[in-house]
Amino acid sequence: MNSFAIGSEPLNLNIIEQIMGSNATLTISVEAAGRISHCRQYLDNKLENHSDPIYGITTGFGSLCNISISENDLSKLQENLVMSHACGTGEAIQDEIVRLMLLLKVHALSSGNSGVQVKTVQRLLDFYNHNTLPVVYEQGSLGASGDLAPLAHLCLPLLGMGEMRHNGRIVSSRKVLKEFGWEPITLQSKEGLALLNGTQFMSAHAVYILLKARKLSRFADITGAISLEAYNGRPDPFMEQLHTIRPHQGQIETARNFRNLLNGSRLILQEGKKVQDPYSFRCIPQVHGAVKDTIAYSESVILTEINSVTDNPTIFPDEDLVLSGGNFHGEPLAFALDFLAIALAELGNISERRVYRLIAGQRGLPEFLVAKPGLNSGFMIPQYTAASIVSQNKQLATPCSVDSITSSNEQEDHVSMGANAATKTLKVVNNLEKLIAIELFAGTQALEFRDAAATSPFLNAFISEYRRLVPFIKDDTVMYTEISKSIEFLRQVEIDFPE
Repeated sequence: MNSFAIGSEPLNLNIIEQIMGSNATLTISVEAAGRISHCRQYLDNKLENHSDPIYGITTGFGSLCNISISENDLSKLQENLVMSHACGTGEAIQDEIVRLMLLLKVHALSSGNSGVQVKTVQRLLDFYNHNTLPVVYEQGSLGASGDLAPLAHLCLPLLGMGEMRHNGRIVSSRKVLKEFGWEPITLQSKEGLALLNGTQFMSAHAVYILLKARKLSRFADITGAISLEAYNGRPDPFMEQLHTIRPHQGQIETARNFRNLLNGSRLILQEGKKVQDPYSFRCIPQVHGAVKDTIAYSESVILTEINSVTDNPTIFPDEDLVLSGGNFHGEPLAFALDFLAIALAELGNISERRVYRLIAGQRGLPEFLVAKPGLNSGFMIPQYTAASIVSQNKQLATPCSVDSITSSNEQEDHVSMGANAATKTLKVVNNLEKLIAIELFAGTQALEFRDAAATSPFLNAFISEYRRLVPFIKDDTVMYTEISKSIEFLRQVEIDFPE
């Protein structure tokens, strides 16, 4: 994909992945430009012929909504809004999520219900296309009146204020604008509010998390299959008949994945297996499957959100309506992100339990997966590391959405805390990546103590690719480098899942 016209079609995860992965150039579609211009013209005409106050356009914001603003100060009102709301703190969020914020903000504005200028939207696309990214901080949003503080930082550079990451360095936005010959945007009535109201901080995190979670869910099936082979597990829990009588879609899909992953394996069909396996193996379809269903549910919520208008007030030019409502409230995202954090934490939890079984000296495997335990500690401490990460994920899985703190002199008296749900779920999915990498590290080691070549053709090929980076551990060595290489392998490897 070389270019993509924003506003030409709804976004989905596959389109976003193609845009981000191919560094596609973004443009405003002709239809979207027409909608944006139509709305802006309507608003200008409305203000010329309308004397009643319109929230955020001719009034102050939040609890200051009863204060009228003179016509001469409408532009200054919007500029002041952006400046005063840029109160983010904490760590700067990663570039890829900032890029997603820009993409999603432009897509939301392209509906033509926000009253912005076309040139304002184009400048946001200029930032994206030239990879000059506003510096946005992770703390500051209540996820209710939109992501006010983060979006203020995203949009400060439109005014020649704030900072941007350019050519690998953080520099003043004024310097970047000068380099590209861009004049600062003079915001018109309502524009600052349109830019700052919205859920794009939460949504961008959610999209990034979902893309990563979908991939890690597939890897969890692969590493689980490797561990099952290494542990001399049974095939019975993955047989189709079991899952047709409890037909959760994710459960059915997981069992099918394992049958396909293990197709052609001689190990899985060996005689002399235990009558039953521990739950961390036997209940993989039920646990991995429930995670898949949670990812699918969260995706449905998030796709609705990123294709919605979430600023306020909302303008309907053809109906001659300017409505003040609450589409910026992040409750749908907060719930979905909290649910996703719980599910991803559980996927890591069951993965660590399989690692523990592999190192415990059971089913003919040597203790800690080395030939000379005692002299060698082997895989003792990778399991410690996994246990530590699992414990942290359990703490992070505490829902953020059950909390609320009154703000804006009680005008905003219920908030979603969805931004906190977003940033903590990002930590959970990054932790999950580490846990699956540790299971891959331990599972491939354990399989070497079986007839490793007797596993399925797919798993053989996958492990062979992995062995190019991470060797079999014969004697104690520095292990953190091998864990790091395992994580990098998961990030880089491309897989065609067997059908």
